[in-house]
Amino acid sequence: MLQASSLVDSLKRELKARGITYADLAARINMSEASVKRMFSQKNFTLQRLDEILAATQIDFRDIAFAGHDESRLISELSHAQEKEIIGDTKLFIVAVSVLNQLTLQQIVQVYRMTEAEVVKCLVRLDKIGIIELLPNNRVRLLISRTFRWIPDGPIQAHFREQAYGDYLDSQFNGDHELLRLVNVMLSKKSTAALLERLKQVAREFALQHQEDARLSFEDRYAVSILLAARPWMPKSFQAMLRDKAVPSRVVRRK
Repeated sequence: MLQASSLVDSLKRELKARGITYADLAARINMSEASVKRMFSQKNFTLQRLDEILAATQIDFRDIAFAGHDESRLISELSHAQEKEIIGDTKLFIVAVSVLNQLTLQQIVQVYRMTEAEVVKCLVRLDKIGIIELLPNNRVRLLISRTFRWIPDGPIQAHFREQAYGDYLDSQFNGDHELLRLVNVMLSKKSTAALLERLKQVAREFALQHQEDARLSFEDRYAVSILLAARPWMPKSFQAMLRDKAVPSRVVRRK
């Protein structure tokens, strides 16, 4: 049985995919925009109100019901071959990342030097790969779970490691909305495990915030990337100065 909150989240994503703002919806169902925002924020409205919204937006209940199904039915990771196909075509990769960020076809064309026909061709390929379901009027339904990730050390991560990491870190990180902290500490195994779990939680919160902000207009959102990492490490210059016989077992030397 679908949970009400999941159903509301699915409805919000479907509204976003169709470019329908809260203001648009408010006008269609004769409510104030503030009331609509409050209704979605509290995830509290009647079945009659849901029927009104679906009728006013021409959304089929199946569109939101399917998206609210058990996470186990959604994709959490692609195969090596699927990732290799995506990374092997720059335009396909651009469209894949764009739809994961919930950009519409029109917005992709607006941002990138691609024609509508080229984007549609990529959407068809992504439908065959299984990341999305391509709906009428070139609308997109994501088929990935909230825990979706690229394969560790797979084709896409390898691409970023080889080509993007240097570019990403080639910054002073002193501009607006930028932050870089490098903290070296010595922790117990228990504390390290707690730290790693916290980093995973931050990543999950980051992804959930992306879903929440998807309801905002395209002009009010911009690309933000976070890189979380933790491992036993010390600078090579430090390693060169270590006395081999005096290296405590707790200082792990790894390349």
